[in-house]
Amino acid sequence: MPPEQMPSSGADLHYRGLETLYASAAINRLFDSTLEIPAEGQAKITFTIDETFFHAAGAAHGTIYFKMLDDAAFYAANTLVTDRFLLTTGFNLHFTKPVKEGVVIAEGRWVSGHRRVFVAEARLIDQEGEEIGRGTGTFMRSRIALSGLPGYMASQS
Repeated sequence: MPPEQMPSSGADLHYRGLETLYASAAINRLFDSTLEIPAEGQAKITFTIDETFFHAAGAAHGTIYFKMLDDAAFYAANTLVTDRFLLTTGFNLHFTKPVKEGVVIAEGRWVSGHRRVFVAEARLIDQEGEEIGRGTGTFMRSRIALSGLPGYMASQS
């Protein structure tokens, strides 16, 4: 990694570790997407909708809405936890507009919680800048150590 891209703090190392953990997840072979963590409590996932995600009526299936909203909220919350992997314990989803194709961004934001349970929200923005979906999730600390997950460790070597 070039010196100008080297993480400058422990928080940056953690964020880069979460980004590589996301990229290493097998599910993301099905959903081509990129995670960026710009700051504590924030996450941004960029992906492209095409006909492979369509339901029978020719628009994106709710599966893609849920996956990207859950992931963006999850990673926003996990920025606050440096030792454990969080687990989704509940998620409320609201579809606000169908989308047929194009680049979509999932923006996640931590809302509350510091110890065991965290609340985060996310929204999906289409390439015209319009909201197409929104969700709020609750996330709980697991017993799974981040340091024991190969995708997370690869970023810290």
